[in-house]
Amino acid sequence: MSADPRPGLVEAERVELTVDAVAPGGHCVARVDGQVVFVRHALPGERVVAEVTELHRGFARADAVQILDASPDRVTPPCPYARPGGCGGCDLQHVAPAAQLNWKLAVVREQLTRLGRLTDAQVDALGVRVEALPGGPLGWRSRVRYAVDAADRAGLLKHRSHEVVPIDSCLIAHPAIRELPVLPPTGTRWPDADAVEAVASTGGDVTVLAYADGVPTAVRGPERVRETAAGRSFTLPASGFWQVHPAAADALVGAVLDLLDPRPGETAWDLYGGAGLFAAALAGRVDGARVTVVESAPDGVAAARTNLADLAAVEVVAARVETALARRRVTGPVDLVVLDPPRSGAGAAVVRGVVAADPRAVAYVACDPAAFARDVRTFVEAGWRLAALRGFDLFPMTQHVELVGLFLPPAQ
Repeated sequence: MSADPRPGLVEAERVELTVDAVAPGGHCVARVDGQVVFVRHALPGERVVAEVTELHRGFARADAVQILDASPDRVTPPCPYARPGGCGGCDLQHVAPAAQLNWKLAVVREQLTRLGRLTDAQVDALGVRVEALPGGPLGWRSRVRYAVDAADRAGLLKHRSHEVVPIDSCLIAHPAIRELPVLPPTGTRWPDADAVEAVASTGGDVTVLAYADGVPTAVRGPERVRETAAGRSFTLPASGFWQVHPAAADALVGAVLDLLDPRPGETAWDLYGGAGLFAAALAGRVDGARVTVVESAPDGVAAARTNLADLAAVEVVAARVETALARRRVTGPVDLVVLDPPRSGAGAAVVRGVVAADPRAVAYVACDPAAFARDVRTFVEAGWRLAALRGFDLFPMTQHVELVGLFLPPAQ
């Protein structure tokens, strides 16, 4: 008979353990009889009682349900739903805000060394830190998507579950969203929706979307919203992509421009360009030189063409980035590249395509440290180097962190 692939634990069993380092995903690592246990609601150095929630080949997952020796970085979560068995939206409400920044930095460092294959000395030389954005850790989320349960109530999901937790308020949601009659106990029911999204744009628009079979319908507010960033106004569908922290777009544009230092006459590519945020910022610096946006989502393409219509030197290409590079849909010499891929990262094929174009510099905007680290490795294998890296806490109270990296070719 083959050996039992699971750890020697039983689901729902409670075990006492000492918590070790942070790990990606909003949990910490611990060990029981040599077996790895990923523990939520804990902090490094704590001794806790943890309840096993999942068993997998070679590891288990657990929730810290009793704190025996607390870390000095532990605080009482402000939200009553941020607890074991409660809402899974916030990973770090039990962590002091300053310590959350250190938590995220530790994850970034671990991913760069383990997946990116950088040395500790190379990471140290970057001097990276995670910067807080204005506004504090609550009331920042300008787009909140709720699931709908069998009783037609909107709520948020438990961690790693499809179970809906009915809530009466989400403390990280923008104040304008918290005022909407979307959640119990207002009596609002959503019998014809499987999800509800509330949007409070930086342009002042407030919209509620009801989703049925994945198709959104605006039931309150405009179908298209205005966002403001980098001194411009952008319009896009309320269901379209925009950064969820009100200060995020300006912070990211500032970092990209600081790192790339665009010069008049330089050409640029904005890959995964969305509604045109980075392209507009680049166009303002290159003094009429060509800027090419590549975007595949139809809503994003339409938004970019509308938002950038006044910039004659900007071209919007409707294509997947991989296809655009492989089929030379983006042509001619290029000096600067902005990469802002989805959570899965750009991938080796895109990185190699960018490297082959021989730009002066590449700014990479990443929302997942692991995917970013894998692409770091591809750049390094091609002879490029990660010359600078900045982190931003665009998602306070959660495990997520945004990165902006500068890659330079061998000659620089």
